[in-house]
Amino acid sequence: MSRAISKSVSRGVDWLTVSLYAILVCIGIVCIFMTEYNPSTFTASSFFQGQTNYSKQLLFAGLSTIAATFIILSDSKLYPTFANLLYVFGILLMLSVFVLGKNVNGSKSWIPLGGGFNLQPAELCKIFTALALAKYLSQLNMDFSRLQSQLIAGGIAMLPAAISVLQNETGLALVYLSFFIVMYREGLPGIILVIGFSFGALVVATLLVEKNTLAIILTLIAGLIVFIFRHKIFVRKRWNILILIISVWFVCVGIQRFIVPYIFNNVFECYQSQRIYSAVGKDYDCSQNKHSIAHEEATGKAAIKPDDYNVRQSKIAIGSGGFRGKGFLKGTQTRGRYVPEQSTDFIFTSLGEAFGFIGSFLFLAVYFLLLLRLIFLAERQRSGFSRIYAYSVASILFFHIVVNVCMTIGLFPVIGIPLPLVSYGGSSLLTFTIMIFIMIRLDADRQMVLR
Repeated sequence: MSRAISKSVSRGVDWLTVSLYAILVCIGIVCIFMTEYNPSTFTASSFFQGQTNYSKQLLFAGLSTIAATFIILSDSKLYPTFANLLYVFGILLMLSVFVLGKNVNGSKSWIPLGGGFNLQPAELCKIFTALALAKYLSQLNMDFSRLQSQLIAGGIAMLPAAISVLQNETGLALVYLSFFIVMYREGLPGIILVIGFSFGALVVATLLVEKNTLAIILTLIAGLIVFIFRHKIFVRKRWNILILIISVWFVCVGIQRFIVPYIFNNVFECYQSQRIYSAVGKDYDCSQNKHSIAHEEATGKAAIKPDDYNVRQSKIAIGSGGFRGKGFLKGTQTRGRYVPEQSTDFIFTSLGEAFGFIGSFLFLAVYFLLLLRLIFLAERQRSGFSRIYAYSVASILFFHIVVNVCMTIGLFPVIGIPLPLVSYGGSSLLTFTIMIFIMIRLDADRQMVLR
């Protein structure tokens, strides 16, 4: 009887995905242990006392295992049925932070649960947003080529992002942009992504190139395009092409001369602007920042200019690992705690220092296999709901991995997002566990069409 129950529970479960998940969770606990290990105080029982981050992460892993088991035993039909209700609940939970929340590292996005544990609703809302987006895009009468449908889908993704920005959680807000990858897979016009990437490239160019020089370069590019299309414009009298080129040139020059400086000086805090400038090797003048000026007027003291200490120490730690690494528990930078937040946002530094390029490559290969497996699972779904949800999970994981790793090696501004399943944190681990195992549950019933 017990064998029959076991077979019915595990039928259809993708154990390769489960195995990759378990490997990453174990790697995370090992990395957290490396950052906190102290030979003078360490005992075997410290793993179970809940006094250290690695023991707490082990507890979080146990709770996540229980959650994963409940999800595997659940009915797949529950997720499309309650998708919209869960999304509304997630939004309300995020809004409740403004009343019940507390400040942690400058952001008011946490709800205290007692016992030293906190809940970050913006993390959980990623699951609810993925379910709601999958529910909306999998409707029978859905025509995603219509602008109205695209705006509604974009609104579903961007509403929690907007609330995250108000909670000073810019990093988590950016994660919600990963849903546009899913929308592109479902038919979002590629021109929208091109415009998005072009805007990003223009912002970077604005930071790197002197404004008058960049304006001249943009003018030359516009003139070159007019020259290329001169026959259509002047011979065939296609004046709409000329108007479009001039309009795009005008918008680009306006962005680089007015909008980008305004955002950095009036919207971003000084430390946020400095982080972005540091990522491109530039220095930001905080005396131009509205928030720094207000701070100086209110206190009579100039705001302390932030530096890129975190990133510099992170690069030193990873670089010191070399090709083969220094070995387990032998990382001087990690053991010396030179890298701030090295068990959370900068957890990758401990692995890079201890196991070097080889270890880092193998570690990232596990992530790569997980992403490939999720895409494979997505493409074999009969249900549009399951496929869209699977792509949402893969996109969120991809965004987190790329941004976090690039952040630790100085290729992306420090925005404070965790490395999936590896960084310390109960909210993060539980969120990714639920997200992945809902996909595993849906895949187990992949022959079923869910809406």
